[in-house]
Amino acid sequence: MKSWMYDYLTLKKRIFIIFLCSTLIPFICIVLISYYTIYSILTNKIQNGIQSNLKQVELSLESTISNLNHVSQQLAFPGSVGKKLDQMLSLPPSQTYERSQMISNLRDELSLVTFTNPNIGLTLYYFQKDNTYDLENVGVKDNFSPEKLPLLAEYSGISYYGPHISNNRFDNNFVFSALRKVDLPMRDDVYVYIESGFHLTQNILNNDQFGGGNYHIFLDNNGRIAYTELPNAFVKDTIFPNFSSESTHGKLNEFIWFRQASNQGWSIVSVIPKADYNKEMNRWFLQILMFALIFLGISLLMAWLLWKMVYVPLNGFNREIKLMAQNRAQTLNVKTKIPEFDFLLNQFRQMRGQIWELFAEVEHKEKRRVDLEVEKLLYQINPHFLMNTLDTVHWLALMNGQTEIDRLVSSLNKLLHYNLGKLGTASTINEEIEALKQYLTLQQIRYDFKFDVQMHVDEDVWSMPVPRFILQPLVENSLYHGLSDDGYIRVDVNLTNTILISIQDNGSGMSEETIQNLLHNPEIENKKVGMGIGLNYVKRMLESQYGDKAELRIQSVIGKGTTIFVTIPIREGNRRHD
Repeated sequence: MKSWMYDYLTLKKRIFIIFLCSTLIPFICIVLISYYTIYSILTNKIQNGIQSNLKQVELSLESTISNLNHVSQQLAFPGSVGKKLDQMLSLPPSQTYERSQMISNLRDELSLVTFTNPNIGLTLYYFQKDNTYDLENVGVKDNFSPEKLPLLAEYSGISYYGPHISNNRFDNNFVFSALRKVDLPMRDDVYVYIESGFHLTQNILNNDQFGGGNYHIFLDNNGRIAYTELPNAFVKDTIFPNFSSESTHGKLNEFIWFRQASNQGWSIVSVIPKADYNKEMNRWFLQILMFALIFLGISLLMAWLLWKMVYVPLNGFNREIKLMAQNRAQTLNVKTKIPEFDFLLNQFRQMRGQIWELFAEVEHKEKRRVDLEVEKLLYQINPHFLMNTLDTVHWLALMNGQTEIDRLVSSLNKLLHYNLGKLGTASTINEEIEALKQYLTLQQIRYDFKFDVQMHVDEDVWSMPVPRFILQPLVENSLYHGLSDDGYIRVDVNLTNTILISIQDNGSGMSEETIQNLLHNPEIENKKVGMGIGLNYVKRMLESQYGDKAELRIQSVIGKGTTIFVTIPIREGNRRHD
């Protein structure tokens, strides 16, 4: 995966991806949050509008039904009109004149009632047994029969129908109607039939605040469809799908419906196609999509500009690096017109000049190093010549019987041979002890006082590797700082978890200031005679080889002597076998 990203995702592509992600992700988040927010707002707005519309329709219908009920009360018994109707029907057929007078008066009464109620349309008395009607205020269509009308609700002895086509001979619009029993004392099959006005019904059905395709369905108390504006989807005289007295809205096939129940139990349902319901939301979504495309185009343009501002200067850097690799300089200083990149290019050119100067300096130093190597070989002739000369003196002393001189020269020759060992190579405790013995032999011949040297070395530590010249400077310190006649030096090398070395003498001792000078002031140490290797060398060698794991410590008491402690760690595989 990393290899694919390295090979495929170039800087240009990475710039585009990062910039698009940094711009589009916040935009997408804002769009999603806005979508759900606007969706909730629009849904609440549409639903509230539909519910408000249904509530107004329901209130208008209740007012219409209440008005029909009120008018029917005036025309029923014991109302004034109802009493006159009862009187007219009680007259025998022989009293034709009186009967006609009564009918004329009744028509006047009915005209007065309908005139004072402009929302009332066709009004008549219906005789159920005879299936006839009388006292109608307008012409009636043929085959008039209230039983065929769609029943909307029925309570308190009154049946309400509608919406249905008016029975007015001159009107084919939808109306609501009521059929109420007159309750005459002498006859119980007489009903008053009243229709609502045309304009009132149309206003109720067309009261639409939604703005889309809104269709109405009227349900009776049992959920039966009494009227429908979508007869193909919702068939008249069938039960509304999934009808429940508690449900107020739902989804059905391609429609969304909302229901408003009246106090009398009948319901009005508003049915809206899903396409119309989501029309406003879809329009908002298209606007967001259009803005998203514009924003994407702007983001791509900005990414291209960013790539041009970054990638083109990088090509300049690449060209400069290639020229440096070819050891060529560019004649013209190209400007990127971006201050930061121009500054970096200038710094790079300065660095290139410094690198070329360093190359020249390294080349010069390399030539000098070769010269020094030759010179070093020349200087190495002197120590070997000295050793050969000392070897000749050794044989001359031996031939002339000069044993003391022979012993002195042999010890010096061995010590010089050890001293000329390879620089930086490790020695062993055994080799250190042997070199120390040769050094002590020279010092015992040289000094005019006697001293004793005692050595105790654990057998397991003989082959342990240690840096060169660890023991000699420690013993040399005892010789040069207060050792006198009858003095002794004790050298102990013990092996535990570390190599423990202690050099003890019974000399005059040292102050703390002298100890610090020995450890930290090499200028003072260089003034003394001898091999010229001091305690400061031992301290620096231990620090170089072992860091904080090694320790050099000095304890001294004025007039009693000095003890030097050295602790050297044992490394893994740090055993050397002879």
